[in-house]
Amino acid sequence: MEILLTVLILLIVGIVVLLIAVGAYFVMTQRKLVSLDEFCKNATGQIAVQLNSRWDAIQGLVKMTAQYAKHESETLTNVINARRIGNIQTAQQINEQQSAISEVLGRLMAVSESYPNLKADSLFRETMDGMKQYEENVRMSRMVYNDTATKMNRMVRQWPSSMVASMLHFGEKDYLTVDEEKKSGYPDIDGAFGKK
Repeated sequence: MEILLTVLILLIVGIVVLLIAVGAYFVMTQRKLVSLDEFCKNATGQIAVQLNSRWDAIQGLVKMTAQYAKHESETLTNVINARRIGNIQTAQQINEQQSAISEVLGRLMAVSESYPNLKADSLFRETMDGMKQYEENVRMSRMVYNDTATKMNRMVRQWPSSMVASMLHFGEKDYLTVDEEKKSGYPDIDGAFGKK
């Protein structure tokens, strides 16, 4: 009887220890998933800020074109207003904004080629140079986002963390990609100003 009681106590202690270990794993995994999810949201927010700064710089450039070509600046302003997303939250929206910015920059480069005085304007050139810094910031933020999304996706897909992710409704994050076909159509800012 004493052996049976000892075995029963050991079994109960083992079950309690197992439940504590499973509970601790669940809590740690939940915290890590939340942390990665927040890092992804932060990176998306950083990209949105940089994209908005690029839109603002483009609007400034468009206002400068009004001095040289009123019709083109009105057209570009309408395109900006139609294509700019106010609250960027997903990878798809970020990719859409990148494409829209590239389209507007392409049109702006075409206008600057048609008006040599605009192309030679120092403020126009300085603003275009500032656009390069915004693009670099977006590039770095995209890398941070994709790295964090990779970590998140691993946790969501690998067992046993996938069980916790599934119970708490965490899903995979989309990656930010560059459409190589569209990329070939991006404006050559350096070429537009004769820089190497």
